[in-house]
Amino acid sequence: MQTLWNENRALLRGTAAADPAWSHETHGVVYELFPLEVLRLSGWADRINVIAPRALLEVCPVRMGMPVEVEGEVRSFNNKSGQGSRLVITLHARSLRPGNGPDENRLTLAGVLCKPPVFRRTPLGREICDLMLAVNRRYGRADYLPCIAWGALARCCGELEVGDGLRLDGRLQSREYTKVDQGTTQRRTAYEVSVMRLEPAGGTSPSPQGPCAGAANPVS
Repeated sequence: MQTLWNENRALLRGTAAADPAWSHETHGVVYELFPLEVLRLSGWADRINVIAPRALLEVCPVRMGMPVEVEGEVRSFNNKSGQGSRLVITLHARSLRPGNGPDENRLTLAGVLCKPPVFRRTPLGREICDLMLAVNRRYGRADYLPCIAWGALARCCGELEVGDGLRLDGRLQSREYTKVDQGTTQRRTAYEVSVMRLEPAGGTSPSPQGPCAGAANPVS
């Protein structure tokens, strides 16, 4: 039985930014990848890489410019090639259908905090807390998902400890940044979960009345 602190559910609705292309093959199953652009309320678009089995794409063919709704799980992959980001984040599709309605980016995760939270302030004084959540899959592996909280929620997240079980609602977002490596400037994209609501769940030190019980950020 799947426990509360091992939950990974995502629903994204947006527009395919390119046709699907071959990604990889494992256990005889071919997977293809396509980028999905999802608008925020601000008008900025998050660009999320979706990986889907070819058999699923044969049932619901995806083409560039097509509105698409995807349900699935957020997955992480440790990139050891030395090229691009070290931690690769994708959306693994469980179901695909033509999009119908406004763009949506909804994610529910439950897992265990696996690194100490990092609380900081931007140069303009905005409070931020970085979290790393480990979410177990059904067959033993775990996905390590970077999360970010803001404002009052960031302050209470800064009091959490490694091993705390957390359940959160948020959205999967992309962020471009510049990296300088041996004098060479590279443009890269980071992916993280923007936390909108968080509460304690199972873990090594559950605390139903803990600092973040029921805490929420306003949608932006």
